[in-house]
Amino acid sequence: MQPKLLDEATEHLKRADRRMAQLIERVGPCTLKMRHEHSIFYSLLRSIVYQQLAGKAAAAILGRVDELFPGALATPEQIVAETEERLRSAGLSRNKMLAVKDLALKTLDGTVPHGSAIDKMSDEEIIERVSQVRGIGRWTVEMLLIFRLGRTDVLPLDDFGVRKGFQRTYRLPDMPTKQQMLKKGERWKPWRSIASWYLWRAAEDPALKPKRAAAKTSKPAKAKVSRPVKPKRSKASAKLRRRSGV
Repeated sequence: MQPKLLDEATEHLKRADRRMAQLIERVGPCTLKMRHEHSIFYSLLRSIVYQQLAGKAAAAILGRVDELFPGALATPEQIVAETEERLRSAGLSRNKMLAVKDLALKTLDGTVPHGSAIDKMSDEEIIERVSQVRGIGRWTVEMLLIFRLGRTDVLPLDDFGVRKGFQRTYRLPDMPTKQQMLKKGERWKPWRSIASWYLWRAAEDPALKPKRAAAKTSKPAKAKVSRPVKPKRSKASAKLRRRSGV
């Protein structure tokens, strides 16, 4: 994304929201970068491989998938033609292998838009089309919109990092609801993608973790000293003591 646009976005966010302004001042300039080097198909294939895996493990599997097609990144035609066994041998689970196959087929039949066609579509149109692919939900398409297509007004409400960053920035006792985020996000339009980038930074900043209230230490109650109970003396025993000189 162009530095001029990022500057315009951060100035808008600072004017629109005091807490966001404080976060921006703390984090510094936005360094959101696009991933233009990959096709729409390969970006989505990569997202499928990375789902629910640690970064190193996912990178290793993606590397083995790439090795199946030496000389270039995988194309939809190559994935469709490849056997399920070979894809599984690269480390893809059965569900991910089927998702990759479905992605390739839906790219070839036009369900997944690409090229100049995708640039003319709205965010919601792209989400509706791409989320028809097996294993791809709204969040995956939102990441595509932000990091591959450079759409500036995406607010991923289901993203844990964005929600955690929102909680810390606005000092909420609990994770925010979608309604809370949508309401606050109205102020950020048309730069909600950049606001999301700053919320991710807030989620990563250990200094912004809410401080736990120190447990109150109550002083131990003083033990009551029990005193011997004097036995009640009857009038008859008192007369007896007087007679005996006690």
